[in-house]
Amino acid sequence: MRALLEIDLDTETTNKLIKDGTAAQAIQQILGQLKPEASYFHARNGRRSMVLIVDLEDEPSVVTTCEPFWVQLGAEVELYPCMNADDLAEGLKRLAAADASPAPA
Repeated sequence: MRALLEIDLDTETTNKLIKDGTAAQAIQQILGQLKPEASYFHARNGRRSMVLIVDLEDEPSVVTTCEPFWVQLGAEVELYPCMNADDLAEGLKRLAAADASPAPA
């Protein structure tokens, strides 16, 4: 299942990591585990933020995906199931097929 993660890093926590030189290592370790399809880094609401697109193997993977951000970076994490254009086309195809099937008697 593809998911979009919106991550807002805790400023105090990341300031400490930046000062002791471990911020890049912590972020790279998490990204190495998740292997995101895409990753973007930006400022949002005055905080360091990132957006990742990841592939979750199953629902319990939500825990192993989000916990490192919470524990290591003090982050706020939002996770949304999402799809690419091919997934959307397939969903619309299935929807059309379901609408075309006869109603039960």
